[in-house]
Amino acid sequence: MRLACDTRPSITAICREIGINRQQFNRYLAAQTRPSPFNTGKIARYFKLKPQDFLLPEKHFQDILGKPDVTIGPNFLLREGFPGNLPELRQYAGYYEIYHKSLSWPGTIVRSFARLEEHNGQITVKTIERIYDRDLEIRQLSKYSGLAAYWRNRLFIVERGMSEHSFLCQTTLMPFAEHQRTYLRGVTTGVSWREENLPYSTRTIWRAVGPNPDKRQLLEGCGLFNEKSPKLPLPVRRYLNVDGENHTLVATR
Repeated sequence: MRLACDTRPSITAICREIGINRQQFNRYLAAQTRPSPFNTGKIARYFKLKPQDFLLPEKHFQDILGKPDVTIGPNFLLREGFPGNLPELRQYAGYYEIYHKSLSWPGTIVRSFARLEEHNGQITVKTIERIYDRDLEIRQLSKYSGLAAYWRNRLFIVERGMSEHSFLCQTTLMPFAEHQRTYLRGVTTGVSWREENLPYSTRTIWRAVGPNPDKRQLLEGCGLFNEKSPKLPLPVRRYLNVDGENHTLVATR
């Protein structure tokens, strides 16, 4: 088990993702007690092994385990930050409509959509943004991929554009109380796709649409809307149409 644990950033991350108490797991590592068959199965599945593999000779076990995926050390503190509190984060898995004011088309709001999904102990994020400007004859399809984390009642999402000129953007969302889980309000920061590459900050609001909505309808609903359009949900218009809250930040150095 120690050899297997050396392939992960930390024991804390392992216990969190497997769902086993840290003190109990430490007793397994210290050979003070053996895990139950149920917990042995959970641990084996986490490392993509069979329960009986832990009884093999050390050399044979290392061959099956393969080389470590990562090296333990302070450089992986950020990596360990994802997914944060996974049990809390899981409740936010599903599809969302995303709204933010457009910096390229003043007076308009962009609607895109995203999916949060669990993969191997992480919550991945995939976002699609489709814009069509009939007057300027512009068709723009942007895709983003990233990870989500949950810390102290906040969602943190880091995404990378899936294009030749990719960049990173970061979104912080603020969940509300139990009675209001439809809308997540927050802020997105990043760098504009234009040649100037100016940093920007803009309000954003995510609307939950469930685990299995009509994907074609979600895609067709993407685009530009007048910021006062009645087609936009009232909470979206109220949150985004605040003077002075959406702007481009010019770099000073």
